[in-house]
Formats: sequence, C-alpha cells, structure tokens
Amino acid sequence: MPDRKRTDDTNDAVEGGRSPSPDAGNEAARRRRRAQFLRELHEAKALRDRVQPRRARAERMRQALRMRTFRG
Repeated sequence: MPDRKRTDDTNDAVEGGRSPSPDAGNEAARRRRRAQFLRELHEAKALRDRVQPRRARAERMRQALRMRTFRG
C-alpha cells in the first residue's frame, strides 16, 4: 500500500526547512497548563459528584449502559 501524506499534519507546514520540533519552553508551559486544567477538571467533577449524588449515580448508570452496548 502506498505511503500517503496527511494534509492536516502540522509538522509539514513549517516554512524554510526549519526543524519541525516545537520550542521546548513553550511546550513545557503548555503541558503545565494542561496538567493544571485536568487536575481542576477532576476536582470539579469530584465535587459535583459529592454535591449531587443522585445525578452522579444516574450518570454512572448511563456510562455503564454505554460501555455494555459496545462490548457485545
């Protein structure tokens, strides 16, 4: 099968033949912001589950049903 080039690959969009590797400082800062966002998101979900246990239980049941649907 022939090797196809993806048109949405951002590494090919670098001009002037420069190295496609991103700036390490920007990448580290982005990863820190992402990690903090994910921590806060998890904390917010945990708080919502504690504050609204009925809604949290219903959501768990819906998620379990979706998982069962894709297993079989």
